[in-house]
Amino acid sequence: MRDVTASAKADLATADRLMSVGPGHAETARRTIYDAGNQPAFARRRGRGTSLNNSGRFETERRVSFDDGWDTLDELPPFKTYVQGESARSIITRNTSPDIPFDRSINPYRGCEHGCSYCFARPTHAYMGLSAGLDFESQLFFKKNAAALLERDLSKAGYQVAPIAMGTNTDPYQPVEKKYQITRSILEVLNATNHPVSITTKSALILRDIDILSSMAERGLARVCISLTTLDHKLSRALEPRASTPTKRLDTIRELAAAGVPTSTNVAPVIPALNDHEIERLLDSASAAGAEQAGYILLRLPEEVSPLFKDWLLRHAPNKYRHVMSLVRSMRGGKDYDAQWGKRMRGEGPYAWQVKRRFEIQAKKLGLTPKRLDMRCDLFAAPRAGGVQLSLL
Repeated sequence: MRDVTASAKADLATADRLMSVGPGHAETARRTIYDAGNQPAFARRRGRGTSLNNSGRFETERRVSFDDGWDTLDELPPFKTYVQGESARSIITRNTSPDIPFDRSINPYRGCEHGCSYCFARPTHAYMGLSAGLDFESQLFFKKNAAALLERDLSKAGYQVAPIAMGTNTDPYQPVEKKYQITRSILEVLNATNHPVSITTKSALILRDIDILSSMAERGLARVCISLTTLDHKLSRALEPRASTPTKRLDTIRELAAAGVPTSTNVAPVIPALNDHEIERLLDSASAAGAEQAGYILLRLPEEVSPLFKDWLLRHAPNKYRHVMSLVRSMRGGKDYDAQWGKRMRGEGPYAWQVKRRFEIQAKKLGLTPKRLDMRCDLFAAPRAGGVQLSLL
């Protein structure tokens, strides 16, 4: 069997060499990257963050697309979104990473329709036998028994309370939440049990649940973080095709803050030579809207995300390809990504230090303290209705 991973990496290395010659080779480089994913170089998918749909890295076979010579793939129809329910066996995910300020999280959905071209969570779709490309943003799963599972877990004897984070992998307020309301059902359980929660999102849809969030915030049980990537609407539409616009995100911060919900912002991801010049403006805007805290995360390109983001660069900013990737590698030890704890979020080297200092200086100037999860855990009351685990004695 052909070594798919090694072959794809060789194709991507060839694309990098082509772009090192100059931006005039962008189209040839794009075709090489598409060959790595077996996609026609001229294919387009309107309203999606990528045009690639590489087979998952655990698959033994690869999908192959080709042009039949009739130019029928020049402009493909919109890619439909398919959603299916799954009965999850557990709902609270535990972690021991020293890079993040929480030890448990809930993800109501698998996949994310926002379609952010840089999303570090894309590789998780490989565990479903699907692609990190178009499949990730169009083949979605919702956990239909999430609320019941949460009640069960919170009812277990010996459960130790700590803030639950939502939005750590896929956005809990992506467009399908409007219909399925899985996130709201989870919030209803957390609200009824006085359990603290923090939410990270790019969506203005969170304002639908402001009734629950404001009530929880009064008891010190809720915090919200709105991610900001850019204030450039054109760039935002290309990077995050189905997420809320920058203006709506700022309005969301404003309305949450006015409702008494402690709100922060995450400048994420910081992409060198693309949006890093906006750090100060993003913090200024978030602060003016009512944000109290702020954080940032550098661009992360694990596994399948690297070719997807390179493809995006070649389609939308070919003249910046060499500069962006050169700076990325300068912060990642010469690689596209370094997954080591302590380095994956912040990077290392002179450029990473410069980003860090710029952020720190502006955040201090605006009084935006580093993000923290200082919420009450002493009000928790375990569920007493359905889902309670009965004692055997």
